[in-house]
Amino acid sequence: MKKVYLLLVISLIVLVGCGNTENVSEDKTIETIVFGDAQWDSFAFHNSVASTIVEHGYGYDTEVISGSTAATFQGLREGDINVYMELWVDNLQEIYDEGTEAGDIETVSINYDDNEQGLYVPTYVIEGDSERGIEPMAPDLRSIEDLKDYPELFQDAEDSSKGRIIGGPTGWVVSEQMETKIETYGLDEMYNYFYPGSEAGLITSLADAYESGEAWVGYYWSPTGITAKYDLTLLEEPEYDKEIFQKNYGTAFPPVDVVIAVHKDLPDQAPEVVEFLSNYQTSNALTEDALRYIVENDASPEEAAHWWMGEHEDVWINWVPEDVAEKVMNFLK
Repeated sequence: MKKVYLLLVISLIVLVGCGNTENVSEDKTIETIVFGDAQWDSFAFHNSVASTIVEHGYGYDTEVISGSTAATFQGLREGDINVYMELWVDNLQEIYDEGTEAGDIETVSINYDDNEQGLYVPTYVIEGDSERGIEPMAPDLRSIEDLKDYPELFQDAEDSSKGRIIGGPTGWVVSEQMETKIETYGLDEMYNYFYPGSEAGLITSLADAYESGEAWVGYYWSPTGITAKYDLTLLEEPEYDKEIFQKNYGTAFPPVDVVIAVHKDLPDQAPEVVEFLSNYQTSNALTEDALRYIVENDASPEEAAHWWMGEHEDVWINWVPEDVAEKVMNFLK
């Protein structure tokens, strides 16, 4: 599977497939299935599972276009990308609705819908960790509102007059939503909201603090390898209210339908692939299982996908016909 990285939202390109095409039947109207990747591990993992099945079960080549959420979603609408394995609907509601209503994309399945996101702290911040000799730092911290009592604990190293909340990476739609949320809760008066430059920067910030036993508060979501590896606590917010959330994000995030969407032409170009994708369904736990493997084994998403498919054969073989499953299993042996 090829992977191509995009640096600019406006520079999405159509990639021409290469590689082994001897298994592609002559009547197919498309030879290469292009997956979008907005550059987080669970997205890459699901891309790897699906591309393994598409390549070795159905005989298509696959490629990946990587970039920001906005760039890759636009690529899906325009047809430069054929498949989007992790579209977090609520985080992209406006442009998702636009793309759907315009008929540019078709939602074919809910990948999983039991996820969580928001502001997290290491659990030892609240409860301590006797094995590591860490005393509770904020024993009364339960909610985002409680953060108003602890700006000194989460002090900004570059501005000692305020605390620091680590936001989502630059370019992610949810990062801007989180900044608005912080303002809505009045936390901007005592905290600076910091954008990491990338997911790697966000992970490094959390991992460095966690391994050192230091206070940290910031945006994260589940399922991820980090939430599988570290003991984190999601801070409480007011119960989700659609009207309030749409106005200023002043409630908890609802569980998001993480859907699989395809470009409008793919059902005609590769109907058997779309049928497979329509059957594709996992969960938070199944996804986090693979992400834990990535973290603990320093594995690539592709390696994790192949391991996961071996561990959960009973799951994915139900997505495809018997002959396709047999071809994929022969490849994985």
